[in-house]
Amino acid sequence: MSEANDIKNHISELRSRLLKIVISIMAITIFILTFHIDIINYFGIPIVYPTIEPFNNVSIQVINHLKSKLVPDNVELIQTAPGQAFFAQIYISFLVATIATIPIILKELINFLTPALHKNEIVLGKSVFIPSIILFFSGCCFAYFVTIPYLLEFLYRYGEYAGIITFLSITDFVTFVLQFLLAFGISFELPLVMYTTTKIGMVDKKFWKNNIRYTMVIIVIFGAIITPDGSGITMWLISIPMIVLYFVGIKVLK
Repeated sequence: MSEANDIKNHISELRSRLLKIVISIMAITIFILTFHIDIINYFGIPIVYPTIEPFNNVSIQVINHLKSKLVPDNVELIQTAPGQAFFAQIYISFLVATIATIPIILKELINFLTPALHKNEIVLGKSVFIPSIILFFSGCCFAYFVTIPYLLEFLYRYGEYAGIITFLSITDFVTFVLQFLLAFGISFELPLVMYTTTKIGMVDKKFWKNNIRYTMVIIVIFGAIITPDGSGITMWLISIPMIVLYFVGIKVLK
């Protein structure tokens, strides 16, 4: 009876924490789809304030920014079916909301697991909280400033040389950008995963050095899977940073 009550309490707590996460994501998503961010200068001090503009909301501002920074000059961004621009706003809003709630997600996860962890594991979990956020955003920044611009320029340059007008649908563009932002954000957590699993005793620190060859193959396969072209060149834009991160993880363990 006591065990059944414990399970019921755990499920109830899990539901409560998941509800907090979902509410946070939905609230931010609705805000992004409803408001427009304006900036005014007040005696030389920039002041940011929101205004209600559902048709020119924050997601539209983000899409326009991505378009100006990432889409090559010879490529036209278009809508090929009704609703594509709207769904692109949904994707962007949900991603931004999810990223914004990462601290809440990690906090709720750690608090939920705390009763089942040893004291040293709790300390470890709290110590990697901020580094995990920094690494995730570092991966997103690397993808945004380095990988995505080069990839788009490389993949669409062929059309320019052939004298072909290239069109890119808004949903394909947004999906492409989100795919790489998330992939790099997650992959940059690799050194932290290596450190954490070794610290809690799941694997020995020699495990990572002894399995370098297998890891290299897995990383390259991962890079090939999420790369949209078959040239083999863009694949290394993903694989090489992960390989570097793997060796960084080994150095950190030492």
